[in-house]
Amino acid sequence: MTELFETILFVCARRGSSSSWPLRNEGSEIDPVFKSGRQFSGQIRYSLNSYKVVINLCWRPRRIQNHFLKQGIRGPKYNFLLGNLKEIADLQPSSSQHFSLSHDIVPRVFSFYHHWKNIYGATFLVWFGPTVRVSISDPTLIRDIFLVKSDNFEKIETPPSAKKLEGDGLSSLRGEKWAHHRKILTQTFYSENLKLMIPTMGKSMKDMLTKWSSKMSKDGKVEIEVSEWFLSLSEEVITHTVFGSSYEDGKAIFELQAQQLVYATNAFHQLFIPGFRFLPTKKNIISWKLDKDVRNSLMKLIEHRKKSLECDQSEEGPKDLLEVMIKASNSTYSNSAIKVDDIVEECKTMFLAGKYTTSNLLTWTTILLAMNPHWQQLARDEVFNVCGARDTPSKDNIAKLKTLGMILNESLRLYPPLAATIRRAKIDTTLGTLNLPQGTELLIPFIGIHHDAELWGDDVNEFNPGRFARGVAQAAKSPMAFMPFGLGARHCIGQNLAIIQAKLAIAMMLMSFSFELAPTYQHAPTILIFLCPQYGAPIIFKKL
Repeated sequence: MTELFETILFVCARRGSSSSWPLRNEGSEIDPVFKSGRQFSGQIRYSLNSYKVVINLCWRPRRIQNHFLKQGIRGPKYNFLLGNLKEIADLQPSSSQHFSLSHDIVPRVFSFYHHWKNIYGATFLVWFGPTVRVSISDPTLIRDIFLVKSDNFEKIETPPSAKKLEGDGLSSLRGEKWAHHRKILTQTFYSENLKLMIPTMGKSMKDMLTKWSSKMSKDGKVEIEVSEWFLSLSEEVITHTVFGSSYEDGKAIFELQAQQLVYATNAFHQLFIPGFRFLPTKKNIISWKLDKDVRNSLMKLIEHRKKSLECDQSEEGPKDLLEVMIKASNSTYSNSAIKVDDIVEECKTMFLAGKYTTSNLLTWTTILLAMNPHWQQLARDEVFNVCGARDTPSKDNIAKLKTLGMILNESLRLYPPLAATIRRAKIDTTLGTLNLPQGTELLIPFIGIHHDAELWGDDVNEFNPGRFARGVAQAAKSPMAFMPFGLGARHCIGQNLAIIQAKLAIAMMLMSFSFELAPTYQHAPTILIFLCPQYGAPIIFKKL
């Protein structure tokens, strides 16, 4: 077949380049031979396209399977066009299926990984359509991917539907542009800069707790669905982090983005139809208008903030994201200057990631402490011992809350923000004993690694913050076993913000209330971009 393909190409090339090939006759009419030649050329193009389809959907997957089979790597059989997508859907349990108060959540939220790992081992192939991914959960190989050989791997392109959700900001960028943006944005997320934001974070948390107290019944109790409240709290904090002194204008912009997110989320979960996002449907038109409004509002805000910065050169107070990006946009070096469109996309990215990562961490930690009154009391005792009767813990207090830090780490281990990530080999490379051709995609299942009994021990599915008593590096058999915010150069830039905000919020909550799960709580972890409770988190609070 290959020889036939090469022969066809050769004939086409010869006929297309020959000077003796007749184009016209004396009557200026198109030569009949040329007509038949064009028809023949069209047939050839059709044949070549058909050949490419056969190559990509049949022969290439079979060749890849054989390549990895020779290395002892197996997986479910590839099915034409769909790969293993049907099996993945069939393995997913029903969303209405009852789930006990257990932290053994991998069979529910990452069922295909749990199922095929038990059959094929820790390293196996899985097909997402005609695209193969090698599942990697060996800590030694993970270290090579993210640290030792990180230059050999890259983040894959974000699909258009997902990019509309998360923006074309830092998490989507690659190469030199990513490195440049990362260097600039890091100024906002330094621990020392974030500590300057603690009073503002504390005020937002105090206002929320005051509203909870106002809802108390006569017996001093109130039921609160905390996930929605924590979303609002995180949105307020990330708005201050991004926009700083332009908070009110920034809040209005983020409200527009929140509306846009609803339409983008719906589109993301619908059946993908190529080109559908370009059709002037009612929802697409609304989404386009929201996108235009966000962009116009941000541009006005940027111009206004530029003038403010020209008048006020003071270095006091925390550096917000908008400030550092505007200063970078004024760079005299055109190649390194941040463009207005870059600022818009970074704001969108920070809104999504900053809002949901921290709110889910707060929600799961509250649920876990409600399930475990012993650890709740230990954390409360520590907070009172360190902070005394202060309304808002200081930056020095936050650093001393070791038990609370262990609790947050255990919460992140059991319920990490993201279930997995993907990397792609930029070149032919080796990974341990594996030979990976260029373009091979690797699936790194954070949640599966966090729940691996071989790494964490027999109590892997139990809430035991004590495992972090000697630090993260000593908590498991490998320091690579814990990566809720990723590893290496591309680890989550907002990690410090999430931890500081979570410590502050949980500490203030412990100082005001004791709490337990409401009878209506249903334990149903699910993945909707981030890992979250499907039916919310109703908690009963009692005033101390």
